Amino acid sequence: MLKRLFDIVFSLFGIIFLLPLFLVLSLLIAIGSKGGVVYVQRRVGKDNQDFSLFKFRTMFVNSDKKGLLTVGGRDNRITPLGYFLRKYKLDELPQLFNVFAGHMSLVGPRPEVRKYVALYNEEQKKVLSVRPGITDYASIEYMDENEILGASEDPEKTYTEEIMPSKLAINLRYIEEKSLFTDIGIIVKTLKKIIR
Repeated sequence: MLKRLFDIVFSLFGIIFLLPLFLVLSLLIAIGSKGGVVYVQRRVGKDNQDFSLFKFRTMFVNSDKKGLLTVGGRDNRITPLGYFLRKYKLDELPQLFNVFAGHMSLVGPRPEVRKYVALYNEEQKKVLSVRPGITDYASIEYMDENEILGASEDPEKTYTEEIMPSKLAINLRYIEEKSLFTDIGIIVKTLKKIIR
């Protein structure tokens, strides 16, 4: 329960501290393109239960109907501001509300959409035994995932056969060694990677 207390305290602190940034980004998104400020997508969380994940909208409206994967610089579905938000992971900030509500943790396996969870084998499904997170070791390792997919002739195949299995293997190792100190280390490494 110490992890949950950590999540509640720091997500609430983050929401309050970042509120001015939330407002500025919301205004820029609203001015930059038509559509809502927040994008809501169904993801699969702990115990294989669906939940609504929040992100700042980085794509033009209805772009997700053209495919779930984004492919780096060649993806014309992403708004000009969206590239900036994604590069510095600012689009993920609304997930602090998911953490506060208990759907997510600050650190844990990134939640997938049902389409890809359906491809998990029994061993890989163990990642659903913990709350998904905003960041994890796999997110740090694959910070350039969009660029990898952008360079692929078949992004869907590259994701399902190479990236996703690798990320799941990393997440399974995290589950075996997870602790509050591990989580703090992952948060620090994530911030360092973004700043670099």
